[in-house]
Amino acid sequence: MRYDDIPPPPESGSSADPDRHWFTRRSTLVVGIAALAPACLAGWVLTQALSGAGPDESRSGSAPQPASHSSVSPGQRDAKPGSTPSTSPTTTAAAPVPAPAKGPLTGRTVVVDPGHNTGNFKHTDEIDQQVDIGTNRKECDTTGTTTNSGYMEAEFTMDVSKRLRTALEAQGAKVVLTHETGARAWGPCITERARIGNEANADAVVSVHADGVSAGNRGFHIILPAKVKSGAADTAKIVGPSRELGERIAGNFARTTGSAPANYLGGGTGLVVRDDLGGLNLSTRPKVFIECGNMRDAKDAAQLTSPEWRQKAAQGIADGIVGFLGG
Repeated sequence: MRYDDIPPPPESGSSADPDRHWFTRRSTLVVGIAALAPACLAGWVLTQALSGAGPDESRSGSAPQPASHSSVSPGQRDAKPGSTPSTSPTTTAAAPVPAPAKGPLTGRTVVVDPGHNTGNFKHTDEIDQQVDIGTNRKECDTTGTTTNSGYMEAEFTMDVSKRLRTALEAQGAKVVLTHETGARAWGPCITERARIGNEANADAVVSVHADGVSAGNRGFHIILPAKVKSGAADTAKIVGPSRELGERIAGNFARTTGSAPANYLGGGTGLVVRDDLGGLNLSTRPKVFIECGNMRDAKDAAQLTSPEWRQKAAQGIADGIVGFLGG
């Protein structure tokens, strides 16, 4: 009831009974208050039910305490009615793991073997240990060569191998390196390098190297396994596919890098067959070595020390592998 609903007092000089008018106004107020009381009571009961106040809270008359910041996040406190509270700001959703690239090499495994190790120079006793390569015994590993300015073959091979891995993974391949930078002080031995490729059931294995012969000898060459059967060495099943792999890499490497096949062996083909390399003799998977250039020749060394050229070298090898695997 609004106050303007109360009848006005009688005008001056009216013959109406003033007590009657007062009674009328009082009765109207009483009726209005009586009508409001049940509604107020119902509202109070509803408020108690919604606030979850229990009997003890009602008796004490104390107001419920606000939730602590540790239990309610700002997003929950500021949430609008009917909205979903936000998660705590201290909770960070895990970043999605990128799916492996899909490409012509999806489902294929390639093992890349970075030749030598930068730590071999400090572990000559260890790498000089003799191991059985089937046809004979030879050193576990060697130091590799360097440019005249001191750039190590092992630095070169690791750099190109990592670039090669990236290029192959972009084509969908699973790539295994026989060793990583700083993962071990020296090695691994040539027998272990071969075993890694075998146990990975690799579809192709490439060992990356650079040569160290006298100046004036230039160009790259691919070393293919000879047909040998002696002791643990038996290359009969891999000679054919390894040659195909080598030919594919040779053609793509020359085209991508602009480098010519070696002028000092292979008869200009860029292909050489050997039976004295444990990494080839002990392999059961198609495998080749690539000597990307001669580190002791100034012109070749200028290419080998160039990051841009090393990227081309990696891409040329990758293209050869893709071609071999039917991509």
